[in-house]
Amino acid sequence: MGRMGQLTLLTLAITLLVLPAVACGASPDEAATASKTSERTAMQDSKTAIATFAGGCFWCMEAPFEKLDGVIEVVSGYTDGHLENPTYQEVCSGQTGHNEVVQVIFDPRQVDYAQLLRVFWEGHNPTQGMRQGNDRGTQYRSGIYTFDEGQGELARCSRQAYQQQLADAGYGEITTEIIPAPPFYYA
Repeated sequence: MGRMGQLTLLTLAITLLVLPAVACGASPDEAATASKTSERTAMQDSKTAIATFAGGCFWCMEAPFEKLDGVIEVVSGYTDGHLENPTYQEVCSGQTGHNEVVQVIFDPRQVDYAQLLRVFWEGHNPTQGMRQGNDRGTQYRSGIYTFDEGQGELARCSRQAYQQQLADAGYGEITTEIIPAPPFYYA
C-alpha cells in the first residue's frame, strides 16, 4: 500500500472515533452515554460484557482485540448457523450457515464497545462479501452480533459512518450483517 493509501486508512481510523455519534444525530457525549448504557445491560450484574465479531478467519481477528487494555479474553468460535456444535470441517463445507467469529469478553470500565467497534472495522475489509483476502466462503462474511439494543445501535451507527468514509475514498458497499447474537459455539 502506498503512502496515499496509508493516509486514507489513517483518516478513516481517526474519523471513526468521532463520526458514529454525528452520523446518528448524537453528540459525542450522547454516544459515550449510549455505549455505557449498552455495556451495563450486557453486563447483567457482572463486571464483564461480551461482544461478538466476524471479520474473516477468526484466528486473524483475535490478536487486535487481545492487545486492548480491558479485554479479558478473546475466544474463537462459530455463530449464525443451523447446526448445533459444528466442527471446523462442517463449517468449512459451507453447508451449516455458520460464520467464524471471535467472542470478546471485556471490562467496560476499561474499554468501551465503541473502541471494540473501531478495532473491528480497522481489522478487516467489510466490503468483500463472502470472503476476506484469499479466504473464501460463507464462513468468512463480515458480521457484528449484538447482545442488546445499545450494542445494535452503536454498531449500525458505526457502519453508517464507516460506509460514508469508504464511499468518499472510492470503496464499495459494506456487506457487514448486524443482528442479535445467535448461539455461540467454541471452535
